[in-house]
Amino acid sequence: MTIRTLPFSHFHSLLRAALLFATAFSATADDRRFAFVYPAVTSPKGEIELENTVTWQHRLGEGSKFDLFEFRHSVEIGVTDHFQVELYPANWTYSTDIHSARYVESAVEAIYNLTNPTTDWLGSAVYLEIAGGERAFDIEGKLLLQKNLGPLTIGYNAILDAEWEGDSFGHFDSRNGSFSQTLGVSYDLTKRFSVGAELVHEIALPGWHASEPSVVFAGPNASFRFGRGYVTVAGVFQLTNVQEEPDLQTRVIFGISF
Repeated sequence: MTIRTLPFSHFHSLLRAALLFATAFSATADDRRFAFVYPAVTSPKGEIELENTVTWQHRLGEGSKFDLFEFRHSVEIGVTDHFQVELYPANWTYSTDIHSARYVESAVEAIYNLTNPTTDWLGSAVYLEIAGGERAFDIEGKLLLQKNLGPLTIGYNAILDAEWEGDSFGHFDSRNGSFSQTLGVSYDLTKRFSVGAELVHEIALPGWHASEPSVVFAGPNASFRFGRGYVTVAGVFQLTNVQEEPDLQTRVIFGISF
């Protein structure tokens, strides 16, 4: 499904407006410190959060330059104090190669918190996401670990992903997988502002039979909390030399809880 194309310059204005919107609220702040690492904590029972994620992938390589923007919009619901669900009505992308936006998939995720990162020796949670679109069906599982040491937050995710692809829904002839790890550290300079760094390690498993060269990204992050709103930003650069992968990934997450 192809949706209406917007001129490339409009995305800068939309992103700027969204960031201003996310910082316009005041009251209790969300605990999101990372952009590529999921926290092991869940939303309290009855809390609803609207979250938007924009990821920009950029490649500079000769003959393979590209810019890809990925957009994810979600509604997060705290079912209990240890269990939350998140609904993604329509994930979509915009590519500068074809100058058009495309619907990719809809998804639902569930996170169950096992231990607390502050009061227990290690915080932990399990994560499951199921996504489907016109040409793909995806199941992703994660182990989420986190430890809070005063102003310092350390997070780690182990991710296993299975994907089925084909020409149309229900006719999938390609089965692939991947294993990923993410690691992040964040330090609170103030109650509202944190800085740190994140590392992303990805291994593609085409056909589940062989692995392709692994790719590693690393870079800084920052988190701004304004009452019930927050903005988290991270930029990671490729440390390996995998030609098919982007040289730079920048992710912005902004949200508001109720």
